[in-house]
Amino acid sequence: MSQIISFSADKSFAEGLENLIEKSGYKNRSKFLRDAALYYADVQQRGEIASMKDDEIVEAHLIIYYQHGIEHKLMEIRHSNKLEITSYSHSCLNHSHTCVDVMHAIGTASQYRETVGQLQNIPNVDKVSLISAPMRDSGCC
Repeated sequence: MSQIISFSADKSFAEGLENLIEKSGYKNRSKFLRDAALYYADVQQRGEIASMKDDEIVEAHLIIYYQHGIEHKLMEIRHSNKLEITSYSHSCLNHSHTCVDVMHAIGTASQYRETVGQLQNIPNVDKVSLISAPMRDSGCC
């Protein structure tokens, strides 16, 4: 059941809100504000991976964009047991002439920092992104 929540904002913010929502790809103001609040709360409570406590348990997706020739290094990382890799996928991005691997993993913040650092220092890795899952007290799973 939905509940209406209202808040006040200065005129400048209010005038720019619709533009911000549209630029972010949202069609619904309520969903935009809900997602923004959840993201902000998660960052405020847990911080970004760089500032999390070493032993903080994190579930996330590692996204690695690269050129062929490093597959054996990615396999070593998957089998190193530094992170618990629960799923893995590979795609060839023909338009951008890049390969991308996505690893869903569970581990500590320090294990993620170490793995991201290792990936960033492999020649032919173009970009590494880490998307951590939000923490909730209850939900579907």
